[in-house]
Amino acid sequence: MGAGNGLTLPVFYSGMSAKEVIATLAIASALGFSLVAEPARPASVPTDKLAMDTTLVARGADLAAIGNCAACHTREDGKPFAGGRPLKTPFGTIYSTNITPDAETGIGKWSSDDFLRAMHEGVDREGRNLYPAFPYDHFTRVTDSDVDAIYAFIMTREPVRDIPPQNKLSFPMSQRPMISGWKVLFFERGVYRADPQHNAEWNRGACLVEGLGHCGSCHTPRNAMGAEKRSRYLDGGDAEGWDAPALNSASASPSAWTAEQLYTYLRQGWDKSHGTAVGPMRPVVHDLSEVPESDVKAIAKYVASNMEGAKPPSPAPAPAADDPALRKGETVFKGACASCHEAAGADAVQSTKPIPLDVTTSVNAPKPNNAIHVILDGVWPQSGDKGPMMPGFEGAITQDQLVSLLVYVRARYGRGPPWGDLPDQVRAIMLSEGPR
Repeated sequence: MGAGNGLTLPVFYSGMSAKEVIATLAIASALGFSLVAEPARPASVPTDKLAMDTTLVARGADLAAIGNCAACHTREDGKPFAGGRPLKTPFGTIYSTNITPDAETGIGKWSSDDFLRAMHEGVDREGRNLYPAFPYDHFTRVTDSDVDAIYAFIMTREPVRDIPPQNKLSFPMSQRPMISGWKVLFFERGVYRADPQHNAEWNRGACLVEGLGHCGSCHTPRNAMGAEKRSRYLDGGDAEGWDAPALNSASASPSAWTAEQLYTYLRQGWDKSHGTAVGPMRPVVHDLSEVPESDVKAIAKYVASNMEGAKPPSPAPAPAADDPALRKGETVFKGACASCHEAAGADAVQSTKPIPLDVTTSVNAPKPNNAIHVILDGVWPQSGDKGPMMPGFEGAITQDQLVSLLVYVRARYGRGPPWGDLPDQVRAIMLSEGPR
């Protein structure tokens, strides 16, 4: 198992030399190995699918969807859960593992206890530490009964014989024993404990967000070693080159989110007052559209409570009307965007209409990354989903035109100061996307 977001060195390593960092990590690893080393376990008798309780399997399917398991453990054009999806990290590329019940290349020889150990402790059946790209720092919060349900679901999937590529990591993270040190420094075991100050729905939402949903993996900034900065929980982070916005009072949304709006967004993938799910968030809302609404409402309630007190960014001073970059951007906008976006009013409630630009998160975000991705890639609901659509302009727009367009859109529709370093940001993203 090994999907999710990248790795990250503790923030207190800042200013240390590379040798000092490696030495510190090695010492922590030696201590960690003595504390957390786990033995290998014998192969389990292959699970009899017919013996699995159908109700438990159905519940496991819902939980696996909330955990976004298929998206991480399925490569493009691959068989479900067979792994092989590449995940880029600051230390190289990690490939998700095959978690189908194939006995040789998957987890067909794993017992339910083996699966629980992986989820709660980040250790596989052979006793090896799993890379924290598999977010066991969140999954450790999931209850034993929920883990058992996920196991029942996974073990009743189609076995697929498929060996994912080897990870391509730089030293020292290419050495699995180093993960013992990472665990000593950053990993806190323990299932979620209900907060008596809140009701059952809020606590269920907290359990799902902090645990199985592992929302902090994207929406919390990370230190140099890939661990989440606990003091900045849900302050916003990075997800596969996209900016994951803050889900707390640091939210840059021009209007406050309500629990009802969050539920709508998570359930259908868009909300007329805030925008459309794009990038890595698209498969998340696709999965959440099919799980019990009580779980999605609980998630929305918890996240909304964290976002209380958020203040919208202040409008930026109006730019000079004769600003050359602004006028050039307006020309690009009128030629490529105006026919749809100038027709999108505040009453754009139909799923086929674009969301008004002045309320969208990407236009009002502190950084332009998401707006750049949206313009290049477009907006495409997943198969079977409904929602606003937009063609991508990759290959049809130059770097200079895209920079001018972003200057204009930010000035006319966004709040906050102009985006800085736009040429460099645009160039970096266009080069990373490359021809497709």
